[in-house]
Amino acid sequence: MVLRGKPDALAFVVPKLTKDPNYQEQDRILLIVWMTAQASQVDLYAGLYSWAHYLLPIAGDKSGCRRKSMDLILQLVENILSKPKALTTLVSGAVRKGQRLIPVSSFEILMRLTFPAPSTRTKATKRFEAIYPLLKQVALLAPENSTGSKRMKEIFTFSLELAEQEDSVLAEEATAIAIWALTENADCFKLWDNLYTENLDASVDLLEKLADEWKDHSIKLSSSPRDALTVSQTLQIFRQKNAIAAITQGRANCSQHNEADKYCKLILGMRREHLLDVAGATYLLGGAVAAAIALVQSYQ
Repeated sequence: MVLRGKPDALAFVVPKLTKDPNYQEQDRILLIVWMTAQASQVDLYAGLYSWAHYLLPIAGDKSGCRRKSMDLILQLVENILSKPKALTTLVSGAVRKGQRLIPVSSFEILMRLTFPAPSTRTKATKRFEAIYPLLKQVALLAPENSTGSKRMKEIFTFSLELAEQEDSVLAEEATAIAIWALTENADCFKLWDNLYTENLDASVDLLEKLADEWKDHSIKLSSSPRDALTVSQTLQIFRQKNAIAAITQGRANCSQHNEADKYCKLILGMRREHLLDVAGATYLLGGAVAAAIALVQSYQ
């Protein structure tokens, strides 16, 4: 009754409960699930907040989460997301009082549980696949401020690192999210420069995808002179790093750098074409306006 009357109290009670030595691990999980279920009856935000911050990390702990606990954790979030207007409510409340519903660390756990290696898939995997799209939408919503920018960079960093892994399904999703982060915040290109060499395989895949989808992203990445310059400078730096690798390692021994350089060159070429098209359209529009003004004046 207390939790239904004051669901926000959950955010104060659960952290203390997770550290209480008087409870065995499984008993603690059962109690947190029950308390979260009570609060979510009247406040979906409070319920999902508790699930994402405290229960999802437990689900991601392969050594500490039993099958029964995993089932209860999934049942809880499935019930929360099945509520009427759950999407609207959770998306509009993705940030409350400066607190994110789904922190970056929990979103990474969610991705790993949703896209495991084929040999490690379980019955729970399909259930995570079903809830992932909505939770992803909530997780990726970011406010336009310094906190949102920091969060975007954190998402880009772990996405690039996941894209470096051999699991092709996870890498594909991580690459798509990294592209999203780049287009949402061009400062992620500067961060990419710092991560480029140590995540070369992922960087090649990211450059290839960016080149393939350039028409979809070119307008957004050229929306301001600052962003356009950041993109160009980063790609030029990549080309310099690729050239240095070719010199120090020998071109035959740096196939990944060669592949990356091919896509860098392709994107820079398409970017120049886009800028020329914009300049040409602006020139034609200016000419049309001038002609229209002259025509009006001649009638007058």
